[in-house]
Amino acid sequence: MAITKIIADSITSGAVANTPAFRATSSSGNTVPNQSYTKLTFDTETFDTNNNFASSRFTPTVAGKYSITAQTRLNSGDDFGDNIIAIYKNGSISSSRQMSHFHYECNRVTGIFTMNGSSDYVEIYFFHNQGGNTATDGGTTLNFFQGFKILT
Repeated sequence: MAITKIIADSITSGAVANTPAFRATSSSGNTVPNQSYTKLTFDTETFDTNNNFASSRFTPTVAGKYSITAQTRLNSGDDFGDNIIAIYKNGSISSSRQMSHFHYECNRVTGIFTMNGSSDYVEIYFFHNQGGNTATDGGTTLNFFQGFKILT
């Protein structure tokens, strides 16, 4: 059987579903203290297929592998060294991306995580060394947290 037929049959039968899935954004941004990992708040759900996203935390109720992505942008035109976005799984850093901050750049991190479907959860944290408190931008395109179950 040709691969294209298998894919077409799966799509038309409804067998293809990357759920649970969610996307949340930050409407007004977050204040992040200098040199401190701070949990980011995502207060607007774009979608949440299984109601697994609450209090800026994704806790899927279906075991499997999940693709998780987050992005944020500081509301700062200053240039400085550390700008780190991190995916925390069960309270510890599991994936992160460090970059220097150059004039309003976005920082994005993606990882694949095995989740047990009951108690495992992921959250997003941010760290910077700008020198004082700074804020992330709000909005649906600059700050988001999303994920979905990978078909296996």
